[in-house]
Amino acid sequence: MNNNLIPGDVIKDRYKIKEIIGQGGMGSVFLADDSRLAGRLCALKAVHYEQNLPEDVIKQTRKQFKREATVLAMLDHPNLPKVSDFFSDENIDYLVMDYVPGKDLRTLMQEEKKKEKFLTERVVLNWASQIADALIYLHSQTPVILHRDIKPSNIKLTPNGIIKLVDFGLVKLLVSGEKTITVVHGHGSAYYTPLEQYGGDTGHTDPRSDVYSFGSTLYHLLTNKAPLEARQRFLESAEVQLISDINKGISPRTERAIVHAMYVHPDKRIQSVEEFKEALLGDWNPRQNPNGAMPAPNIWDLIKATEEQVLTLIALLMFMSSIVATLMK
Repeated sequence: MNNNLIPGDVIKDRYKIKEIIGQGGMGSVFLADDSRLAGRLCALKAVHYEQNLPEDVIKQTRKQFKREATVLAMLDHPNLPKVSDFFSDENIDYLVMDYVPGKDLRTLMQEEKKKEKFLTERVVLNWASQIADALIYLHSQTPVILHRDIKPSNIKLTPNGIIKLVDFGLVKLLVSGEKTITVVHGHGSAYYTPLEQYGGDTGHTDPRSDVYSFGSTLYHLLTNKAPLEARQRFLESAEVQLISDINKGISPRTERAIVHAMYVHPDKRIQSVEEFKEALLGDWNPRQNPNGAMPAPNIWDLIKATEEQVLTLIALLMFMSSIVATLMK
């Protein structure tokens, strides 16, 4: 095994490399044939470790990788790719997962943007329901599993309409009283990274961190515009631009839920993915009723609508009064 895999190379006498399909600072992802299961394609993730890192850091990190790979291999959820194998060789660790066909959500968003259109709210909420289910499942594990790198390019839509969270690069297990080291060091993508995650493994991240990234992802998908980074918003005391200022077709309910998910301070943020899903969807299940009515407005939307109607009526009455007064002169 080596760092420069090319098509035709065979790893572990089983996985035949077809092509590279992803690359990052500390690893690469390859499309491979599984020779033991004819016709099965898999995604082979190779994680490299810099040799100039202290030996104890590399040892601890690789130990953490094996531990987390073991946990990931036990996961079974329709919106997560199945981890089927992991192994190591010299300075490389390998993670083998199901290959997920289809386009990622960033690509789908960009396709609409090129046409000067937005993804529809109904479609994005359908995706959001599935993303939420995957995150709720991860957060319900013992120990809790955080994804920590939710973003449009890490979410794929399969040809049969199923959403998959496809990258576990920054996954972290929350073990009480124990320091954890991520599989791949980093802080996620800045647009979607909560402020508390900028500290890497020294920062305090919990399920609310995934709520922030999830909300930021939906914001981007609905506006074609990446949100301001949390760090910039904190330093400048800046609020995120309202979705409705960019995309007029978004309901107040969806906008309000996303804004509350994206609060910089985690204590002010929506506290769980379950709560966020309820705020977004209520009783509407897009998979059971994809073409049915959108989520019903909550009481605050009704109050807002009533206020707007009253103001409109007052303005109309004032206008009519001015006309009557003019005619009576």
